[in-house]
Amino acid sequence: MTEWAEITTVAELEAVVGTPGERAAGKERSALTEIDRAWLAASPFCMLATADAEGRCDASPKGDPAGQLVHVLDEQTIALAERPGNRRVDGYRNVIVNPYVGLNFVIPGRADTLRINGRARLVTDAPFFDELAVRARRPILALVVEIETIFFHCGKAFLRSQLWDPETWAPEALVPRRAVIAQELEPQPDKTLAELDDYYRPENYAKGLY
Repeated sequence: MTEWAEITTVAELEAVVGTPGERAAGKERSALTEIDRAWLAASPFCMLATADAEGRCDASPKGDPAGQLVHVLDEQTIALAERPGNRRVDGYRNVIVNPYVGLNFVIPGRADTLRINGRARLVTDAPFFDELAVRARRPILALVVEIETIFFHCGKAFLRSQLWDPETWAPEALVPRRAVIAQELEPQPDKTLAELDDYYRPENYAKGLY
């Protein structure tokens, strides 16, 4: 590590990567446009980034059918539904002590993404919960985000990764299947591999989504 050339100042960072051009530097907004609303309505997936009081970070995936992932309350406020899961809620624990969040909304097949940064709070009930219902089930809580900045991010990361190219998809070619990961890395002494395979079978696992 002593031979590494490390960056420790903003000036050193800018000397390596440069500074953003006028278009990139000035594209942040503080309120939703009609294009932003259309993107949110078409997005079935986003990543939620949070940090705790000491700055330790978490990034959690959130997904729902397009049109039901996000509820727009007004031009500067959105809400995301929380569905049944493993109950770790690492990101929500962070929000309680540090309300600042980052969101990145993805549309399958699109290389660009929509980024939203702001302050969040947790809500256990509100009239808009009815509009976030999926399969007649209301969310167990919602993350309400007051937007501070919003902007579109270019698609180079998705293009470099070939994320949407089916020819690059080989989900079990290099890593074990989900049941093997669960058996080896997650404490489940009462489950055999066959039982875990059955549990994670798509038609069975989907029964607990809502």
